[in-house]
Amino acid sequence: MALPSSPSFNLQGKRALVAGASSGIGAACAVALSRAGAHVVLAARRQSQLDELVKEIRQEGFAAEALVMDVAQVASMQILVEQNGPFDVLVNSAGLARHSTALETQEEDFNAVMDINVKGAYFLTQAVAKGLIAAKKAGSLINISSQMAHIGGQDRAVYCASKHAVEGFTKAMAIEWGQHNIRVNTVCPTFILTDLTAATFADPQKRAWIESKIKLGRVGAVQDIMGAVVYLATEASAMVTGSAMKVDGGWTAG
Repeated sequence: MALPSSPSFNLQGKRALVAGASSGIGAACAVALSRAGAHVVLAARRQSQLDELVKEIRQEGFAAEALVMDVAQVASMQILVEQNGPFDVLVNSAGLARHSTALETQEEDFNAVMDINVKGAYFLTQAVAKGLIAAKKAGSLINISSQMAHIGGQDRAVYCASKHAVEGFTKAMAIEWGQHNIRVNTVCPTFILTDLTAATFADPQKRAWIESKIKLGRVGAVQDIMGAVVYLATEASAMVTGSAMKVDGGWTAG
């Protein structure tokens, strides 16, 4: 029998936009996509951090450039995507969390989280899709969601609401844009050790509780997200759309 050919994990010749790329998960995704061969455009609000990361990626011999962009400023963001696209791959890692009990939620915090996690993510995904459809190109659009998009979390009502919304519009967009060969998926991490979460993990009780919920017995690292994003970005996942890839160490399984 003829053996089937293996799908490609190579992104050579592809152009990828990574929003929220100045640190943490977003920065790791940008590195992963560049190493897979993509020309990566790193987008965030902080110019200096973007420039430093672009410099380091280029020093490895890969292609990268910086783009100062705020996903919550929809009109200006749309213009930047149109001017710099089309993008074959989108990774939206821009996000915000402001935790409190549901009874103590402030309208200001609710609006801030929704502006970035829902409105910004929605219209960024839309903007990249518009560019692909106009250029008659296929694409892979990936929103970094959360395990909290599939469960409830203590003191996380607003954050959970925002990530549940991301899962909803991702599925709807996947249905609409499948005819254009544009795939839309999410990656749903558990607690990942980054500069932003370092304070949480520095508390022995909080870390012990988190590790007790993760069936693999350890907290996540940004490297755990990199492979998932490369998989979804490439032809290796050509039949995957409207899906949520949980990188949660088994948290939501039990």
